[in-house]
Amino acid sequence: MVMGVAQFEKLFRHAAGLDIDKSDIKRLEDFINNELHGLLLMAQRLAKMNGRDVITEADVPLTRGLQESMHQFRELNEEVPVAGILERLAKLPPLDLAVGEDVEKMLPELAGGMTISLAKVFKIIDPDMKNPQTEHWEKVERIYEILV
Repeated sequence: MVMGVAQFEKLFRHAAGLDIDKSDIKRLEDFINNELHGLLLMAQRLAKMNGRDVITEADVPLTRGLQESMHQFRELNEEVPVAGILERLAKLPPLDLAVGEDVEKMLPELAGGMTISLAKVFKIIDPDMKNPQTEHWEKVERIYEILV
């Protein structure tokens, strides 16, 4: 699990005033793992283009919105265990390049920022939403597939 139920609930309440339940945690984990892996694939491409054999923080393509969400996550002073994130990433298809220590250190903030951005997108697709349902998850996942 990327983060505990209480942390997950707190982030969603803080970011968008949403209530979530335990069934949403698996979806969040899958979402974050897919998005992190996608970012690392793009970072790997940039590192290769620059002749490096290690992915560095400078290679990770961070949008302004994701950076702002990461900043909001830092302000919450939440901690997400790096080992748990790396364990999940290890189950995804392997990368061609090694991940640098600076990237490993930023993974918790990336996961937190993604969680905050996800909650905000839920509220944008349905401002009256109180608890995301399957249809909402599917819409948000399609939006991220197109944009990220």
